[in-house]
Amino acid sequence: MNNSPKELLDFIHENDVKFIRLTFCDMSGRLKNLAIMPDELPRALEYGIPFDASSIYGECSELLLVPDISTLSVLPWRPKSGRVVRFFCSLKNTDGTDYIGDMRTELTSYINQLRLDGYSCEMGTKCEFYLFELDNHGEPTKIPHDNGGYMDVAPLDRCENVRREICLSLEEMGMNPRSSCHKHGPAQNEIDFHESEPVTAADNMVHYKTIAKSVAAQNGLFASFMPKPLADEHGSALSISLSIKKSGENLFHPDLNEMSHDGKCFISGILKHIREITAFLNCTTNSYRRFGIGYAPKYVDWSSERRSKLIRLHNTAGSPGIEIRSADAACNPYITFKLILAAGIEGIRSGDCSLLEKTRNSADENNLQSLPLSLREAAEIAGNSDFVRQTLSPEMRKIILGQLEKQLKNYDLARNKDEFEDKTYFKFI
Repeated sequence: MNNSPKELLDFIHENDVKFIRLTFCDMSGRLKNLAIMPDELPRALEYGIPFDASSIYGECSELLLVPDISTLSVLPWRPKSGRVVRFFCSLKNTDGTDYIGDMRTELTSYINQLRLDGYSCEMGTKCEFYLFELDNHGEPTKIPHDNGGYMDVAPLDRCENVRREICLSLEEMGMNPRSSCHKHGPAQNEIDFHESEPVTAADNMVHYKTIAKSVAAQNGLFASFMPKPLADEHGSALSISLSIKKSGENLFHPDLNEMSHDGKCFISGILKHIREITAFLNCTTNSYRRFGIGYAPKYVDWSSERRSKLIRLHNTAGSPGIEIRSADAACNPYITFKLILAAGIEGIRSGDCSLLEKTRNSADENNLQSLPLSLREAAEIAGNSDFVRQTLSPEMRKIILGQLEKQLKNYDLARNKDEFEDKTYFKFI
């Protein structure tokens, strides 16, 4: 919604809204929120609502939540009387300046800069998740809700009704799902979103996980976005589609021979820097169990046909673009989207598209670089990356790389690695 503050307050009153959720993301991409009463909304819009940020961001003691009024959405699974609405928020310091760790504001600023340089871009996501049974105490198990396979229908696909509810909730909140289906694993599902401007796409991705988990819980199930919850089944991916224009002209084309030089350089930039940013796209130890299995990529490569490659050229609904296929839902989408875009733009500025030909449908894997084989390797590459250093602020790098190091230390100390991953990721991603 794009309303003035007065129209917003009228909407709150006329629709019997009783609770207002002010939502934001921590550095790990997990959705956080603080609920206020409607009478507090004018103060939130003018000054922001203070909260203790020390346990989320560490060094800062207090921050302000300032609602982005364009993101107002009614939560559809709440009662029609006494409604609950949600805003995404900017994070401000107590003096009103932008908080350096607010990646949503950071992505917004980066997109605005790209616009000044003549670029416009849209991004979309396809994100997979599993539906698991609950035990007698209401706790999630690792028993899949069905044994269906790729694009199966009922009765093999027992997830259909839950998927439909999720899609209807997403649609009611204006989040533009495009399609949904049963995926390769038992009780594995995917919902595909239309492309939208990057900040909106990141907002949708963050809230999508919450909606899927909420609707699953209402149906007596548990939704997990853990990258590899079942050792012998397909992992769950976050595929990111991207289209970009310069002065109104699309940079990409499904035929490489027809693609602009800048489009080729953009893809080459992602290929060049993907190993440096993998720790941010795949930020759990469990993420690396997925690579190279099923349709998950393993190498730094691309294709216009094969879906197991890192980057795929596509032409969806007559709109040419690319799809980056290595990420998973544990990432922070605001950080992920900025890094991907910055890598592509750096490729354009370098004018070098040589990597595109070197990695094109290569049959000889010995000529290809592999994606990092572990979170430890990915974190070390990221920590030594000049590109990451130039793209993310020192404060952001310190927080994120520090969190990864703490995670790796706990993983190394764990006697049972599978048990550590289940306790750390299964319920929380």
